[in-house]
Amino acid sequence: MSEPSQIALPLAARAPAGAQRIVIGNANAAVIEALQHPARWPFHVAVLTGPRRSGKSLLGRWARGRDESLEVIDNAESLEETALFHRWNAVQQGGLKEGGALLLIANADAEAGGWRIALPDLASRIGGSLQLAIQPPDDAMAAELILAHAEARGLSLPEGAADYLVPRTTRSFAAIETLVATIDRISLERQQPATMSIWRAALEALHGPEQQRLL
Repeated sequence: MSEPSQIALPLAARAPAGAQRIVIGNANAAVIEALQHPARWPFHVAVLTGPRRSGKSLLGRWARGRDESLEVIDNAESLEETALFHRWNAVQQGGLKEGGALLLIANADAEAGGWRIALPDLASRIGGSLQLAIQPPDDAMAAELILAHAEARGLSLPEGAADYLVPRTTRSFAAIETLVATIDRISLERQQPATMSIWRAALEALHGPEQQRLL
C-alpha cells in the first residue's frame, strides 16, 4: 500500500490556523480517483457517503473546484425526496451544463443503516448511480490524520506521537479529530508542550485509564 498523501483544500471554519488538508489513504483513495472522472459515472450521478468527519463536504468542494460543470448537493438525505427525484431526472435531460454531472453527498454510512429513501422511484435511481463510500482509516492513514489535524491547529507534536497514539485510540475520523483537539486543549490549559504526559492525559480523558483500556 502506498503512503498516505494530502490534497490542499480551502480553510475550514473550525480550523484555527493553517490550510485545511484532506489525507489520501486506504479509506478514500478510490473515491478521490472516481471524483476526477465524472464523465464516467453511470447516469452522470454519483452518491458519496462515509463516516462522520471523513471529509465528504471538503471532497465535494474540491471536486467542484476541478470541474465547474459539476453540481454538488450536500446533505442530500435532508432534501425533499420528490424534489431530489426531479433533480436526478433533470440531469438525464441535459439540465446541467454541457458534460455536467451531479454529486450527491449524504450523511448516511453503513453503520447508520445507509441512506433510507422512502420514494421507490428515487430509491431505484439512487441505487443505479455510482456509489462512492469512504471507509474507516487504517493505521497508516490514522497516523497521517493525527499529524494533519495537529498541523491545522498549529499544534507541534514530537516525532513518534502518531506511533504512540494510533494503537491507543479509536480508528475513526471523528475520534482522531477529537483526540487531537483534546491534546491541544490540555496542552494549552497546562501551558506545556504536547509531549507524552499530555498524550496520556488526553487518552485517559477520552477512553479512561490505560490499565482499564488494556483489560
